[in-house]
Amino acid sequence: MSVTETDTNEPGIGERETFASANRSVWLRLATNPTAVISIALLVLISLSAILAPVIAPGNPMRINPVDRFQPPGFAHPFGTDNLGRDMFKMVLYGGRTSLLVGLIVTAISMSVAVIFGAISGFYQKVDMVLMRFVDGLMAFPGIVLATAAAAILGPSSRTVIISLSIVLIAPSLRVVRGQVLVVRELQMIEAARAVGVPTLRLFTRYILPAVSSPILVQASFIFSAAVLGEAALSFIGVGIGPRELSWGNALTEARNYIAAAPWIVVFPGLALMLTILALNLLGDSLRDILDPRLARRR
Repeated sequence: MSVTETDTNEPGIGERETFASANRSVWLRLATNPTAVISIALLVLISLSAILAPVIAPGNPMRINPVDRFQPPGFAHPFGTDNLGRDMFKMVLYGGRTSLLVGLIVTAISMSVAVIFGAISGFYQKVDMVLMRFVDGLMAFPGIVLATAAAAILGPSSRTVIISLSIVLIAPSLRVVRGQVLVVRELQMIEAARAVGVPTLRLFTRYILPAVSSPILVQASFIFSAAVLGEAALSFIGVGIGPRELSWGNALTEARNYIAAAPWIVVFPGLALMLTILALNLLGDSLRDILDPRLARRR
């Protein structure tokens, strides 16, 4: 059979069109979901504030000014100052750059590895038997303990946090992808494609991955949230971001000894972290409600 004939007779065209139209309807439903719209708007606002930090608050955020120690929020310092006289507004904005960047990189690494190995594991039974035993062993350890151990070995830095959190978050993502692939591979579309000799790589890219893209998108939002929170947790206990770098976790670490004297140095970094986690989780919940046909039928 020629390549042209294979393309012409390749099965599943109607089902692929169904997936495409379903994706379009998903974006429409997302745009009309108030919770999703508010979450996306909040994430865009936080992200733009971090990206444009040098424009919004120019100057060195680590600049020490002992004269301005423990200044309450006011016109000169909207978020007040800390025990070293540093401007908390600048620290929150610049700290967000590190925290969000770590979350983005960890999510990209975790989901990329999970998609590749999860698809292979769900499609090949022999690989699945070996790989899943390794994943089960990895998930047997509490995530924060495993991340803390890895960070303690490598030393505090952004790279350490990214590596540690990626190791921890790959396993649950891989199981999600693998479970979806196990379902999709039983579809008639996949069986027909294999029957006419569609190459395995094309089978993955053209049929399987589009079919499991929705659960992957939902999982990615939760992984992003877990990565941002994990960075703050590791930095808070002293094995995360180094002292020369700014992040929300670092800001909270230095502020915990001065809560009674200057509560604002805890409130504003904590509020930024809380709003980011809340927006990501609400977005993930909205995506799950929109993309799950069973939940959609109940509405």
